[in-house]
Amino acid sequence: MTGPVLRKIDAVTVPVPDLERGLAYYRDRLGHPLLWRNDAIGQAGLGMPDSDTEIVLTTGLPYAPTWLVDDVDAAVASFDVVVTPAFDVPVGRCAVVEDAFGNRLALLDLSTGLYVTDHNGSVTGVGTPPSEDLSDD
Repeated sequence: MTGPVLRKIDAVTVPVPDLERGLAYYRDRLGHPLLWRNDAIGQAGLGMPDSDTEIVLTTGLPYAPTWLVDDVDAAVASFDVVVTPAFDVPVGRCAVVEDAFGNRLALLDLSTGLYVTDHNGSVTGVGTPPSEDLSDD
């Protein structure tokens, strides 16, 4: 693998007891706009004004950053400890690894695409993968 493995923080997952309560707090009280909502997996993505990193409210994952990588399968090979082997998610692939100090890192690639939403922010499908170049040329 050439270049850095970790590209950027894609999202920070925040566990909530249910999406409605999470949205009432983070969207309605704190003012973060709803970007997408996927009730089938118990998640909703919220925007932040100074970053494209999302706040992902989740009913099933722990509090953690999710690191964007080019290719999850290739990135996993850079780590000695694989907690959760690579698996498919609607927008690409994900895995959980540990660094040399025991810190867990959730890795994500967007190889399938980005969520497509309706006017309410509900996910209606997955669009083409992003072509954005994240390198520092």
